[in-house]
Amino acid sequence: MSDLTITAKRQATLPVDLCEELGVGPGDRLRVERRRVAGQSVWVITGKKPDWSWFGRAGRFAKGKSHRWPDIERSIERGWREPRG
Repeated sequence: MSDLTITAKRQATLPVDLCEELGVGPGDRLRVERRRVAGQSVWVITGKKPDWSWFGRAGRFAKGKSHRWPDIERSIERGWREPRG
């Protein structure tokens, strides 16, 4: 676990490993949004290069489906229950 430090000017000092993962450096701006995840309110920080690699993998759950969100959700639920290997 790493610490986030807030300066007297309300600026944040972020750990190096977090900056590398977000793809940001000195002078870059981050986007911070409040979202609901699993019924809880959380803050989400994204850098200038968000990782969308999960999106391609998620496509397999929509393949051959009606592309209606409830059908895709059911496909994802089945995928989580199936053994991996």
